[in-house]
Amino acid sequence: MDLGVRRALASHRGRFLTALSDWLTTSLGTAPRDTGLYERALSHGSASSDSYQRLEFLGDRVLGLAVSRWLFATYPTESEGQLSRRFNALVTGVVCADIARAIGVAPYLKLGKQARDDGAFDSDNILGDVTEALIGALYLDHGFDAADAFVRRHWKALVEGHADAPRHPKSALQEWAAANNRRAPVYAIVDRSGPHHAPRFTVLVNVGPAGEASATGSSKQEAETAAAIAMLEKLK
Repeated sequence: MDLGVRRALASHRGRFLTALSDWLTTSLGTAPRDTGLYERALSHGSASSDSYQRLEFLGDRVLGLAVSRWLFATYPTESEGQLSRRFNALVTGVVCADIARAIGVAPYLKLGKQARDDGAFDSDNILGDVTEALIGALYLDHGFDAADAFVRRHWKALVEGHADAPRHPKSALQEWAAANNRRAPVYAIVDRSGPHHAPRFTVLVNVGPAGEASATGSSKQEAETAAAIAMLEKLK
């Protein structure tokens, strides 16, 4: 490779790392010590064999512990069931994806060409996974307290914004069916489209004579939840 090209690439790499470090410091609340950890957390499998998957696995557990401890202390009189409803509403892939958008993850994602062309920069699946991977990286780089501080900073409005423990839409629809002597809701995937790394699922929920509703999401769970919401709206 020509010396001038090598120097240009090195300069570009240096500018990228500086921008990444500045963004991480602002978004995570502390300066990175091992930038490589965060680069891995931002790398999709389409761009690198050293992708975010292992860090996502770790970050998912760190997020769960941080939220569990927080809820346990914040709502001392609530039952296990109430705390579980809050927890389940807070750690979904959709919530994690919204956090990724709020902190501006997209410009720093490493994606293969096909993934970029398919719009993976805005995939709930990928953005949610990357948020968890960043939490995992932060935990390895700075310990649990730093990861916990990040979660408390970005989940604050969600944790403290509900006077009552939220019910998951699927649970709410199940309870409506039981209270109205209707059969339990039945969910079925009626369509799947999109590439493997950014799929789209369309799910139909049927509640017998009460009717049915459908919705689309980036995962089966997300589509089922959206279908339950649509059905509850029809039942109002």
